[in-house]
Amino acid sequence: MSVSAAHATVFYDEIVKNGEVWGIRDAGGLPAPLNGDGDRSMPFWSLRSRAERVIADVPVYGGFEPMAIPVEVWRTRWIDGLESDGILVGLNWTGARASGFDFRPAEVRTRLGAIESKK
Repeated sequence: MSVSAAHATVFYDEIVKNGEVWGIRDAGGLPAPLNGDGDRSMPFWSLRSRAERVIADVPVYGGFEPMAIPVEVWRTRWIDGLESDGILVGLNWTGARASGFDFRPAEVRTRLGAIESKK
C-alpha cells in the first residue's frame, strides 16, 4: 500500500472515531488547487495536527488556519456541494507539496458509509 493510500485509510478511521474533519482556510476561503490531471481538489484532514503540519510545512498554505467540520455536516453539505461543483476530495495530504489521493465525492460518501456501518 502506498503512503497516500495509507493516509486515505487512516482518514476514515480517524474521522469516524473523532467525529470531525479538518479543512484549512484563509481570508479567501478554502483552497481547491488543480491536481496533476487538471481537476480541482479540496483537501481535508482527519486530525487538527495533520492540517497544522501542512500549514507549517507548505509555504503556499502558510497564512491558513485549521477549521473543524462535524462529520455529519461534512458528509451532507460539504460532500454534496463538492459533488455539484465538480470538485474532488483530497484526503490527508502530506509532504512539502501537500499531495495525496483525490477522490470523487460519491466515492468518499460510499466509503465513509461502509466504515460507519461496521462500527
